[in-house]
Amino acid sequence: MNLSRSTYYYKSKDKPAEVLSKEADIQDRIEGIACEYSRYGYRRITKQLHREGFVVNHKKVLRIMRENSLLCSVKRKWIKTTDSRHQYRRYPNLIKNKFPSRPNEIWVSDITYIRIKTAFVYLAVILDTFSRKVVGYAISKSLSSDLAIQALKSAIASRNPERGCIHHSDQGIQYACKEYVDILEENGFCISMSAKGNPYDNAMAESFMKTLKHEEVYLWEYETFKDVAERLPYFIEKVYNLKRLHSSLGYVPPDEFEASYFNNIASMGTNLLHNYSTV
Repeated sequence: MNLSRSTYYYKSKDKPAEVLSKEADIQDRIEGIACEYSRYGYRRITKQLHREGFVVNHKKVLRIMRENSLLCSVKRKWIKTTDSRHQYRRYPNLIKNKFPSRPNEIWVSDITYIRIKTAFVYLAVILDTFSRKVVGYAISKSLSSDLAIQALKSAIASRNPERGCIHHSDQGIQYACKEYVDILEENGFCISMSAKGNPYDNAMAESFMKTLKHEEVYLWEYETFKDVAERLPYFIEKVYNLKRLHSSLGYVPPDEFEASYFNNIASMGTNLLHNYSTV
């Protein structure tokens, strides 16, 4: 037929309509996730797509995000919120190389600032390192010890931890003052503190603050204390704890991670009871 061999093997580069439709659906969903979670990277968006049933790899997600200008980074000036120039007792670091195996084994705490139109608002948080869940927080116009105390009381009220839970913080005066330490001792906490000037000793709390700034604070033009007081609780409770995928938890949210843990415990107890009754 006087045809070249290459003609026989030629395949059209045009993609079938079904494939194009699926790719369009993936792109639409990527854009939707990126709008809802503006600081999600391509890895986290890929995991969210997998949870929703999409079959796609991280390379395609990265390409789509790059082509549609959905990749971005934000850098902001750091402002010091820790004052360790005091005469209160400083405690040793009890969590170095220690990894929790259950909830309420290790709590970490920290304080950060949120800039508003004419001043600053301050946020104190306490996280459970097992699930990275925020278990207590407080918002104030003042960087006083009462801010940290309110966050601690909030965490104790919501979790009621057993005695022996480790409470870790920096050496700031808010955490070392007598009022704060008295509450920790009354509730049976083991007190732990980072080395002076070493943020890596409290890396989980620092990581949460970074997430909070990049995925919430920097995206909103807060003007008043009321703006902050209304928006931050929503982000912490309804977004970070409930829906945001956490890479160190296998890309599941903190609430889901804890629920899975307690379900496994309940299942083990049921199996043990069944085995005992059959014996």
